[in-house]
Amino acid sequence: MSRIGNKVIVVPAGVTVDIKEGNFLTVKGPKGQLEKQLNSDLSITLDGNLLTVKRPNNEMFMRKIHGTTRALLFNMVHGVSEGFSKKLEIKGVGYRAQLQGNTLVLQLGFSHNIEMPLPEGISLDVPKNTEITVNGIDKAVVGQFAAEIRKHRKPEPYKGKGIRYVDEYVARKAGKTAK
Repeated sequence: MSRIGNKVIVVPAGVTVDIKEGNFLTVKGPKGQLEKQLNSDLSITLDGNLLTVKRPNNEMFMRKIHGTTRALLFNMVHGVSEGFSKKLEIKGVGYRAQLQGNTLVLQLGFSHNIEMPLPEGISLDVPKNTEITVNGIDKAVVGQFAAEIRKHRKPEPYKGKGIRYVDEYVARKAGKTAK
């Protein structure tokens, strides 16, 4: 029994879920609209404001995708109603970020600036030049873009310089000691 797959999703007010043939779902809410094609073997039903996912049998593949499908549905509903965000912080002398139009410009100690165009559906907040907040309605796109920002200068273990998530723990090493 999938504990996640059996949980019922409560659709908040202001969010509409449209289930088409073959489990093509369209979820609309105050923040935007998401569409996704899910496995057609599962039965997805909307009863009032309760969304349920049921599997036809207990085969290994069905058990695997039952909970995954429910989690994807929940993320779609949560994204169009409240949205997702990831916060990053930049540590290091001279390291900074700024938003120029639709492009994130990073200065991370290289001989050149790193320019990253924003993907569709993503908005950035740069309250300070050492803080970046990635916002959006699709959890996967928000997480992927935050990971791509972090990839340019991962936190190093000796001084802790680099780009890290706000709640990330960076294991520190002692380094060399004098005799």
